Amino acid sequence: MRPRSLDEVRGQGAALRPGSPLRRLIEGHSGTVGPLSAILWGPPGTGKTTLAHLVATAAGRRFVELSAITAGVKDVRRVIDEAVRERDLYGRTTVLFLDEIHRFTKAQQDALLPAVENRLVVLVAATTENPSFSIIAPLLSRSVLVTLGSLTDEDLGEVLDQAVVDERGLAGAFALEAAAREHVIRISGGDARRALTALEGAAGVALGDEPAGAAHDEPVSITSAHVEQAVEKAVVRYDKTGDQHYDVASALIKSMRGSDVDASLHYLARMLEAGEDPRFIARRVVIAASEDVGMADPTALQTAVAAMHAVAQIGMPEARIILAQAVVHNALAPKSNAAYAGINEAIADVRAGRGGAVPAHLRGSGYAGASRLGHGDGYVYPHALDEGVAAQQYLPDDLDRAVDYYRPTTRGFEERLASRWRWLRAALHDRR
Repeated sequence: MRPRSLDEVRGQGAALRPGSPLRRLIEGHSGTVGPLSAILWGPPGTGKTTLAHLVATAAGRRFVELSAITAGVKDVRRVIDEAVRERDLYGRTTVLFLDEIHRFTKAQQDALLPAVENRLVVLVAATTENPSFSIIAPLLSRSVLVTLGSLTDEDLGEVLDQAVVDERGLAGAFALEAAAREHVIRISGGDARRALTALEGAAGVALGDEPAGAAHDEPVSITSAHVEQAVEKAVVRYDKTGDQHYDVASALIKSMRGSDVDASLHYLARMLEAGEDPRFIARRVVIAASEDVGMADPTALQTAVAAMHAVAQIGMPEARIILAQAVVHNALAPKSNAAYAGINEAIADVRAGRGGAVPAHLRGSGYAGASRLGHGDGYVYPHALDEGVAAQQYLPDDLDRAVDYYRPTTRGFEERLASRWRWLRAALHDRR
C-alpha cells in the first residue's frame, strides 16, 4: 500500500504544500545546479521512506537505498562511484535514500559531504532523532530539513479504508467494522505502518475464525476482537471525544482525591493506552494538585507543573513515567481544598455585589493629585514593624471582619499554617 504518487499520500500537508522544497524535489524541479538534498525528520510510520521513493520517481533518476544500521563508509563510497558513472554514461541522477542517518558516526557523515555538495547524489536522509543533535552541521547546511508529523486519526482512517478495498491491500475481501477501525486507529499512534500491520494481522485472524470450507460470497468481517488478538493488546473501552473520555478522566481525579494510588494509576494507564493526549492528563493533574491537595502539601503543585512541562518536551512513551510520578504524589499527599473553597466563596460574594470601595489608605498614591484625595493616608507599611504585620483594615467596609474565606485544615503542612492563620486573624482584627 505504499503510495505511488503524491495524490495517494495521506497527511504531511504542510511539507507537501505547492511550491515547498520537498514537493519541488518530488516533482522533478531542480535548482540552479541541481536538485537539493533533503533530511526527513519525523516519527515512525509518517511517510519518510515513501517520500524518498517519490523523489526517485522523477524522470532520469536512479534510486539506491541504504540503512545506516548496516551500511558503512565503504558502501557510501560505492554508491557515490556508481552515481558518477550513471551521470557520465547515462545522464541519470542518483537518489540515495539513507534510513536512520542518526546512527551514522561523524566520520561516516563526513564521507557524504563531497557528493552532496557537488550534487553527485540527491541525498534523502530519514531520521527519528532531532537533526540538530544527530546530524553534523555541514550536512545540515547543505540540505533542506523537512519536519513530518504523526498522521491524524482522519488520515489513518483514509489509509485503512483504502487498504480494505485496494487490490494491493485486502481487495474488498474483508469488511472492517467501525469499532475495529477505531481501535486500529487508536493503537496506531499516528503511525500508518503500524495501522496497516494491525489491519493485515486482524484480517488473518478473521479468516482463521471462518468455518473450514466456508464460501466467501460476502466480505469477511473484521471485529475488535480480531484486532485485539492480532496485536495482542486488549481493546481499551475509551472514546477520546465522548462520555468515556470524561468518565475515565473524572475517575482519575476522584481516585487521586480519594488517596487510592492504585486506582489512580489504573485510570492513568487506561487513558494512556487509549491514546489520550498526555498533555491533557498533565493539565488535569496540575488542577488536582491545587484543588484537592492545596496547602496540605504545596510541593504537589510543583511536581505537577514540572511534570506538565516535561511531558510537553519529552512525549510518549517516556511521558508515562513522569505522569505516574505526579499522579502518585497527588494520590499519597494529604488533602485540603481550603484554597479552592476560599476562592469560590470570594467569587460568589463579588458576583452578589458584596464588597464596597477600596479603603482610602490602600488606594494608589503614586500619581499627581492622589494626596489631595486622601489616597494612601494612614497606610502602615508592614515591613517597618517588628512582626511584619500591620493591624489595619484591608477588606471593604461591608466585608471587614465578616468573612473568613480561607479556613485551613489540620492535615499535612496546612496544620502548621493553621496556628499562624489564627494569630494573623487576631492581629488584623484587633485594631484598638
